[in-house]
Amino acid sequence: MEPGGVGGCGGPGPLIVNNKQRGGLLPTGKGREFNRNQRKDSEGYSESPDLEFEYADTDRWSAELSELYSYTEGPEFQLNRKCFEEDFRVHVLDKKWTELDNSQHRTHAMRLLDGLEVTAREKRLKVARAILYVAQGTFGECSSEAEVQAWMRYNIFLLLEVGTFNALVELLNMEIDNSAACSSAVRKPAISLADSTDLRVLLNIMYLIIETVRQEAEGDKVEWKTMRQTFRAELGAPLYNNEPFSVMLFGMVTKFCSGHAPHFPMKKVLLLLWKTVLCTLGGFEELQAMKAEKREILGLPPLPEDSIKVIRNMRAASPPASASDLIEQQQKRGRREHKALIKQDNLDAFNERDPYKADDSREEEEENDDDNSLEGETFPLERDEVMPPPIQHPPTDRLTCPKGLPWAPKVREKDIEMFLESSRSKFIGYTLGSDTNTVVGLPRPIHESIRTLKLHKYTSIAEVQVQMEEEYLRSPLSGREEEVEQVPTETLYQGLLPSLPQYMIALLKILLAAAPTSKAKTDSINILADVLPEEMPTTVLQSMKLGVDVNRHKEIIVKAISAVLLLLLKHFKLNHVYQFEYMAQHLVFANCIPLILKFFNQNIMSYITAKNSISVLDYPYCVVHELPELTAESLEAGDNNQFCWRNLFSCINLLRILNKLTKWKHSRTMMLVVFKSAPILKRALKVKQAMMQLYVLKLLKVQTKYLGRQWRKSNMKTMSAIYQKVRHRLNDDWAYGNGTTPPPARGLSRVCFIGVGLSPVGVLIPGGIRSLSPIAAQAGAWPGAQRASLIGIKRNRSLIYQMEAKHCMLGPVVSRRPSLRITDEGSCLDKDGALHAGRMAWVGEDGALQASSPP
Repeated sequence: MEPGGVGGCGGPGPLIVNNKQRGGLLPTGKGREFNRNQRKDSEGYSESPDLEFEYADTDRWSAELSELYSYTEGPEFQLNRKCFEEDFRVHVLDKKWTELDNSQHRTHAMRLLDGLEVTAREKRLKVARAILYVAQGTFGECSSEAEVQAWMRYNIFLLLEVGTFNALVELLNMEIDNSAACSSAVRKPAISLADSTDLRVLLNIMYLIIETVRQEAEGDKVEWKTMRQTFRAELGAPLYNNEPFSVMLFGMVTKFCSGHAPHFPMKKVLLLLWKTVLCTLGGFEELQAMKAEKREILGLPPLPEDSIKVIRNMRAASPPASASDLIEQQQKRGRREHKALIKQDNLDAFNERDPYKADDSREEEEENDDDNSLEGETFPLERDEVMPPPIQHPPTDRLTCPKGLPWAPKVREKDIEMFLESSRSKFIGYTLGSDTNTVVGLPRPIHESIRTLKLHKYTSIAEVQVQMEEEYLRSPLSGREEEVEQVPTETLYQGLLPSLPQYMIALLKILLAAAPTSKAKTDSINILADVLPEEMPTTVLQSMKLGVDVNRHKEIIVKAISAVLLLLLKHFKLNHVYQFEYMAQHLVFANCIPLILKFFNQNIMSYITAKNSISVLDYPYCVVHELPELTAESLEAGDNNQFCWRNLFSCINLLRILNKLTKWKHSRTMMLVVFKSAPILKRALKVKQAMMQLYVLKLLKVQTKYLGRQWRKSNMKTMSAIYQKVRHRLNDDWAYGNGTTPPPARGLSRVCFIGVGLSPVGVLIPGGIRSLSPIAAQAGAWPGAQRASLIGIKRNRSLIYQMEAKHCMLGPVVSRRPSLRITDEGSCLDKDGALHAGRMAWVGEDGALQASSPP
């Protein structure tokens, strides 16, 4: 693993197909049979219908509430009720909570809030549990789940009105800084649920408040809508220790990963972090609206289509037929003249015959990776003599297919310039640089081509932002100061920037530990602190229940991390493209690309159809109904859903993150090729869900030209699917590229560091940069270091350093703290003389940020 990286690997590592972690925590004997039976639903996927999955910001409200609690926490529901009723009966003797009026509710809520200020920890914990019971909807006085949710909504707005959230933030801050609890947890050999009781109660209340207030409902009062807007503004403002609340939660994540606070309940922290980012910055539909508004402000034409609506209307392509179907149909047709082709098909079918096998034969499958990934009644390039005929469908199925391609093609200004430059060189013998209007001397067909290209020209917000930054660089003294609007995204980025690399590494470390393909290692972080009971299970049934709970716990962590990363990338890109690039490069530095590929190097159908849930133990069902006696059969049954919503949501998020990291980045695209991602991604196409297939096909499209002619010839149905479902770039030769890779530049013309409020100080290293890695670069007095003359301009958002040199590297960079100073050698020292390191973003000759180490 590279320094600072997470989950580095030279290629897809060994796979644990079953998403149950193999270890001492999980059931044996009957439990193993339970794990095998759990996968039966994913057999026969070749004839399965499209998954009725609608991608959204979150799952149903009840599902999001139930995922907050582990099944191990079940007994605590009644403990919370007991704490509330003991206190309530002291002040109200003859009435229930549901029988009081609004003023009495408010009075008691204020009384509970005062109880949080006592110094005795046990008394404070009892009051916190009573508040949690109120936030949970006072379920002891309700007879149905709907009634619990109605009272929950009313109680939470009441708690918010009396100022409960700010008091909880102060208590949370105190618990984070509780050095006694941290040192006690570090010394413990095994951490359990009891070590995080105080934190779990606080995080539960805060999560319930944010998740409830975030969502609008039809019956909301006018004052509730006002409170929602005020709460969102306060949550995103730097009101908590002069930083947004999200930054405090990121601090908890890094403290946990560093080993200083192993008792932190990380699942609850990550869920709270996700919902906080979602509440303050907005979800995907709000992003689309903000994007349209920003394009209008910048004077750009409106978006050609609403991508969310287009994806929702797309149909999934059919997955491959099973091995037995292929062999049977080949025998019926009896075409002996195509014996060689049939043998190759049967070889692939043999490799895919058992969806639950271990990956012992994965290497052979990758070598003989012919296309069985998309059977297509919808694909025009199907060839009868290569594959068996598709199953006949009623004609009504075809009527639902939209005619034409779903996306309007796009062309960048750079594409038009490159087309004109090559045309001028060919027909005239000279070029005119970036001039896209002069067509003198070019033949008429070229004129028509240029008109077509300009007709589909698309200028992104990012291109405009880069042009504005270049203008500032060209005239740093005469140009006016940039006015940066302090929107919630900008405030959050400024809070995250000083430690952004550490935050990204911490998230990816937890993602690696929670991934189903990861083996338990002694040195890996323990993410099960808030799920393991004090006493380990003694019966098979208890062991099975804990096994389901552990795997459910890991799935929820993956869901939260993937959602947080995707939301941050999308919001930062909309706010300013350099913020997005800075976050993306640190994800790449931390080995995010191989980590996601390793995640998908499993049986994805098994992961998506996993039933790691016990519906009778889900909140609020478990607090309203009498719990039946759990048996092995009831645990095996799981729910009746065709798929697991959170797992499919996580997979789509990870694919979208991978797309964002690799788009228009040649070096990162080559990482996909080097890590042999094509077979891994092709297996993911078996999931019959249009949105997931779209992002898989996008990732395959960017690397087809590097996979060779034989791969394209053997994967024509995949190529057809790409043509049908992925947006076209008119000048892109993805389908017929010659596969040659341009040699890496021997020198970098520009090296940039992007940050917030940094001083323009850097180090020029004579003699080249080949011996230094941008990941491991340390601030210090390198031999022969000289001060570099830099061009820069200081602004609130970003500072770009530019050095025109053949071999140069920007070294240590001063942070925003005024106590730092620069030595004559260029080292960055604080007042105690300690060294500080800066991070670098390499910018190649094409002006694009490069994440790979320089040659």
